Amino acid sequence: MVSVGVLGLGLVGGSVARALRRAGVDVVGFDAVPATRVAARAAGLSVTDDVASLCRTAPDVLVLAVPLRAVRPVAAEVARHVGGPTVVTDVGSVKSAVRDAVEAAGLGERYVGAHPMAGTERSGFAASSEDLLDGAHWAVTVGPTTRADALVRVLGLLTGALGGTVHVLTDEVHDEAAALVSHVPHVLATELLGVVADAPVRDVALALAAGSFRDTTRVARTDARRTEAMVTDNAAWVAAGLRVVVRDLERLALALETNAGVAPFFDRPDPVRQVVRPDSTHRTEHRVVLDEQGEWRTTLTGLGARGAVVVRVQDDAVHVV
Repeated sequence: MVSVGVLGLGLVGGSVARALRRAGVDVVGFDAVPATRVAARAAGLSVTDDVASLCRTAPDVLVLAVPLRAVRPVAAEVARHVGGPTVVTDVGSVKSAVRDAVEAAGLGERYVGAHPMAGTERSGFAASSEDLLDGAHWAVTVGPTTRADALVRVLGLLTGALGGTVHVLTDEVHDEAAALVSHVPHVLATELLGVVADAPVRDVALALAAGSFRDTTRVARTDARRTEAMVTDNAAWVAAGLRVVVRDLERLALALETNAGVAPFFDRPDPVRQVVRPDSTHRTEHRVVLDEQGEWRTTLTGLGARGAVVVRVQDDAVHVV
């Protein structure tokens, strides 16, 4: 069991804090917005009045759950106050940019990246819940300076009290994958809402809209600045994904205009159409020893890139399938 500090009590940070309290973990939070601190205390959470006080509680793990645009200044402030064996992690949807920020602040050796693939179109502490992260798949990212003991502590927290499933990755693999399954979908959902907003038949179109439109545009109804930050902080991978989308849609539009066949476009997803997540039932279990030479980083991230998940941490090894 570890003690945890959560810096930022919005949708994800608030949900992390609530879930940890439910699990009986010693958790303390802070948010820069006074009204959020009041609401969190009213919900039964222990909350400090500033970053320095949160750091002085000397948590085993400090979770940065602030907006992406705030990570750099917040990391710099944390670096002035954090001490002892505290490990720093986060919940940001982009990992390379966050690692750059924490390393610039001097927190690189304490840092283990993390991102839960969970959320809603709503934001703020009022939208958080103790069960939002139940069963969530987490990406945990490591770099050349990631310490084995720091990784073990974060893995224990995520797979233990938070009940998550963990994929260990490099920042680059995470950002490419997240662009495909999260960031590009946010852009496409926003574009669809924008097309309808500009259409002369907008009012009747919205009146007729049903499940397909609702489901496709759900994530576009979130805070626009939050989505903008996510996309711009992962600009290279999002742009690459959008280039492919634009190419394919241009080909489809041309085929429709010329009465050509369009079956290949609709058949292309067949290999993954019924697959929600790859089946790991019959995979071989790998025991990766956290050696001092650091070869475990390459081994774990290589397995993670192939979809392997952490099943347990035992002694000096991480077991993945």
